[in-house]
Amino acid sequence: MRTAITNLLTRSNRQNVQLEVAEELQFHVDMLEGKYIQRGMSATHAKAAALKRFGNLDKIKKQCVDISRRNSLGRRILKTLTILIGLAGLSVHILASDYKVTRIGTMLIMIAIFGRLLLYVRGLVASTSPPQTNERFLR
Repeated sequence: MRTAITNLLTRSNRQNVQLEVAEELQFHVDMLEGKYIQRGMSATHAKAAALKRFGNLDKIKKQCVDISRRNSLGRRILKTLTILIGLAGLSVHILASDYKVTRIGTMLIMIAIFGRLLLYVRGLVASTSPPQTNERFLR
């Protein structure tokens, strides 16, 4: 039951993010199209040039939605927990008088570092270069 509610909330949130990203991308395409029209292009050529400049809008939209997922509440909580574990380990390491307790602090610091590294690596996406366009005709 709990997972069904969670799935509904995340699906609804994901759809909202997709709509917001689509609206934002369309706004930027429209702005670029208006810029091209002001520089003397016809409306059809300006729209084609703006779409060509942006590239594949579906791919860009998917990347933007994926980026927004990387900043979820769960990820922020995990990042905060790794910081707290690291600080606890550091304080144990500094304040401990026994060698074995000091090693526990060192292990906590390593757990925090590797946890942050894992979160960082999981958030990486293969980079794509922006589409190359020939804009000499605008100058």
